[in-house]
Amino acid sequence: MKNADKAIHLCSCNGTVPIDIKRLADALRLDAPLDVGAQLCRRDAHAFSRLLGNAPEAIVGCTQESALLRDLADEAGGAPGVSFINLRDMAGRSAGGADVQPALAARLAMARLGEPAPVPAVSYESSGQLLIIGPAGAALGWAREAQRLHGDRLAINVLTTDNDGTELPVRREYPLASGRAVTVSGWLGAFEVSWQRANAIDLDACVRCNACIEACPEGAIGYDYQVDAARCTGQRACVKACADIGAIDFAAIGSVRSETYDLVLDLSEPALIRIPHPPQGYFAPGRDPLEQSLALQKIVTLVGEFEKPKFFTYRQSICAHSRNSRQGCNRCIDVCSTSAIRADGDGVFVEPHLCMGCGACATVCPSGAMRYAYPSASDVALRVKTALQAWRAAGGGAARVLFHSEERGEELLALTGRRRGLPADLLPVAVHDVASVGLELMLAALCYGAAQCVILSHGDQPEAYGEATKAQADIGRTVLSALGFTSDALSEIQADEPAELAAKLANLPEARMACPPAGFALPAEKRGALEFCLEHLARHATRKPEAISLQAGAPFGAVNIDTKACTLCMSCVGACPASALMDGGESPKLRFLERNCVQCGLCVNTCPENALSLQPRLIIGEAARRECVLNEAEPFHCVVCSKAFGTRQMIDSMTTRLSAHSMFADGDALRRLQMCADCRVIDMMKKPGRETSVFDL
Repeated sequence: MKNADKAIHLCSCNGTVPIDIKRLADALRLDAPLDVGAQLCRRDAHAFSRLLGNAPEAIVGCTQESALLRDLADEAGGAPGVSFINLRDMAGRSAGGADVQPALAARLAMARLGEPAPVPAVSYESSGQLLIIGPAGAALGWAREAQRLHGDRLAINVLTTDNDGTELPVRREYPLASGRAVTVSGWLGAFEVSWQRANAIDLDACVRCNACIEACPEGAIGYDYQVDAARCTGQRACVKACADIGAIDFAAIGSVRSETYDLVLDLSEPALIRIPHPPQGYFAPGRDPLEQSLALQKIVTLVGEFEKPKFFTYRQSICAHSRNSRQGCNRCIDVCSTSAIRADGDGVFVEPHLCMGCGACATVCPSGAMRYAYPSASDVALRVKTALQAWRAAGGGAARVLFHSEERGEELLALTGRRRGLPADLLPVAVHDVASVGLELMLAALCYGAAQCVILSHGDQPEAYGEATKAQADIGRTVLSALGFTSDALSEIQADEPAELAAKLANLPEARMACPPAGFALPAEKRGALEFCLEHLARHATRKPEAISLQAGAPFGAVNIDTKACTLCMSCVGACPASALMDGGESPKLRFLERNCVQCGLCVNTCPENALSLQPRLIIGEAARRECVLNEAEPFHCVVCSKAFGTRQMIDSMTTRLSAHSMFADGDALRRLQMCADCRVIDMMKKPGRETSVFDL
């Protein structure tokens, strides 16, 4: 993600955006002068087209007229890599008329960076097989509209779930079924839908000859071709009338049928999939006809082949989810809004087709096993670092970095800036979803010189996302306060309307964070990134506490041990995914490295003696990198050959517990517990005792 050599074309938007060419060029370290027009979309359009023809890549500081300017670029035959950024509303107008050059420089500096490193793609393929599920009236009505408007692109299928007496169409134009207990799973191009047959008449096999209607003595069958169970007395005259067709089978009621589809329009109330972010290709617009119409319009666009980035990477070797069927960390599963993550043995499995790229899983992961890959935290941190460097080079003072979502947040900020301008000290940084902004990015922004880091979310954000962000910020605030910095340096705001956002930005606490800018590049590995940030902050802190107490759930801390209960069986060492707990090699010793501990609790849940407990805290620097011995014991030596093979405490405990067992009733068997493996076998061969059976065990 290096600085690209791109031509820059700016517009003062009829003189409403003050642009200081020299300050911006100096701040961005440009060799060529900036091209600035007053009306790129009008009077200066011809000159703009001419300049574009000479540049392989270009940045245009206008998004309002991007459609027109892109057409001009295409006509000029140049700048195939032209990109557009909103300078006017996001940086060019300041509330209170303050200097906007630092904000302009920072935004341009971010735009000059290249694209993040490519990641593997996730592919979808849809041939247009659409299933409409819902009450008969609504489902058949929208099937008729879909067939009429989009029959050339969509293959319509209907599954009615509430037979309200709606007559079936006079012509068979699509497969039709009825059912109950419907389940939907999968994603665009690969949905699997299962349902139980709820009626004796198979609507897909029925030829609608009306023989069953005429034969039914109770009048239990109407022109919806379904049997009214309340009126049917079981004479089965309809079955005889339909014998040649075979569409009526009362024994088939309750049987399960499954089919696959590319797209699903779910008109059920409530929806069949009730999660914050349903899968691609699934639409549940509810009962609002307008929303149903909009859903159908979106469905038509989802025919063909599609790709998206694989947003995550996962390393099972350091995942703290489970060990030996003992539960540890479950945070990524709990926070995922798409149900894309499930338990998979000692680790987890992420279905990339369901993942929407929110990044909350990576935010809450304590070990860094789950990592946000596109863009990575390193890429986002580089954008922040580059922007703040340009901000300062343009003469800017204290800056507040505000992380916001690329679409919703960008639009809200632009609308707010268009009205009265954004605060002059605000530096917006777009991310795919603010749920991906974890503690390492928050602290990195402060380390790179931001006076404050703010997270902007919206009311429709899943509740778990907000809780995750707050938990991360709370840890950061605790650490900052303990080090003598202001805890106000980390803030979260939620807004959905421009006036609301403007008010909340105005009411933010004063930005007072003062830390010399760091020069490091944020490592890709999460624990390493946090260590870099924390050590930089500690280096410039006014307070130097030995340890900082943290809230439960923090990913840092110690393991406390009851040495009287611990037998040094080393079960905890085998369970620890982060190598924080280690054995002593040839000596009976339990060692601990605090910098590695993620407080997952696997050691506590695994310990057979209940000898361990967690202590959330943070130690920064050499003390955290120094191994300590939690417990050690006198080695036990074989009573025959004197070889050390365990601890005296463990052998004594085992001897005491097994002394009452029938297999160890005689002294020889009990004495073998005090022998090493080799001597134990030799002794059994020399002194064969009574035969034992499985009933003695």
